[in-house]
Amino acid sequence: MSLINRLRDPSDKTLAVMMLAPAFLLLALIVVYPIGRLIWNSFFDLRLSGGGEAKFVGLENYALVLQDPDFWNATKNTVLITLVTVPGALVVGLGLAMLANLPFKRQWPVRLALLLPWAPPLAFCGLIFAWFFHSEYGVVNDVMRRAGQTEPRMWLLEPSWAFAAICITIVWKTSSFMALILLAGLQMIPKSLYEAAEVDGASKLQQFWQITIPMLMPSIIVALIFRTITALQTFDIPYTMTKGGPGNSTETLAMLIHKTTIDYLDVGYGSTLAVFMFVLSLCVTGVYLKRIGNNA
Repeated sequence: MSLINRLRDPSDKTLAVMMLAPAFLLLALIVVYPIGRLIWNSFFDLRLSGGGEAKFVGLENYALVLQDPDFWNATKNTVLITLVTVPGALVVGLGLAMLANLPFKRQWPVRLALLLPWAPPLAFCGLIFAWFFHSEYGVVNDVMRRAGQTEPRMWLLEPSWAFAAICITIVWKTSSFMALILLAGLQMIPKSLYEAAEVDGASKLQQFWQITIPMLMPSIIVALIFRTITALQTFDIPYTMTKGGPGNSTETLAMLIHKTTIDYLDVGYGSTLAVFMFVLSLCVTGVYLKRIGNNA
């Protein structure tokens, strides 16, 4: 059968290919090509400031990254932020979701309140909390002063406290996103399971651990995938609050990539850093997907 006849009277397989071709083409344009170009640039010494042509250096950029203390510092900060904020957002989000799932007379104001932290842009939240944690005019120090602490805390000028302030801000910002996903999962749990558990004499705590958590696990894993990937790409909030300071104690991997490519105009080395972040995100996603496969 000729190609024209196949197009005039397509089989199910041919029709499926025709229907999916535009989607695959769009995916290739917006995902595959940028990633491929990123990997390609990582093999070159490409500096926009010098005005010279790109020079092929092979794996030299990758060797330089592995020897770069700034890379390891930024990776450490990124991983720590992920390890602190993802479980924190999960715990707070689960509490908010269970609160919003209670049988209120009017549930829409409670559920609307879940969206409020998620609505403002990340950079805007960073600026707001930078003012909250300001050493002289901040709300946090003012509350602590009224509680009896006379010495103001230098939140954003001390590495440990700056890191804590960033994590608190990220948890506040992202917990509502987790809550929305978990709320959808909570509404899918049949109420008959709780009624049967009450008849058998199970306490509320037993119902939570033996019914709510197991039934909610697919939603929890989906929420963790999205939240972990975005945590590994954290940029806006640390950048607007501390710009990576004091020193580079709160600099994340995304901030290092931005500084290398935008400030230093070193596209080749910045692309190599981006490849490492991409591989890290892929590895984390693979772990979650394997967990989903084991639970299936």
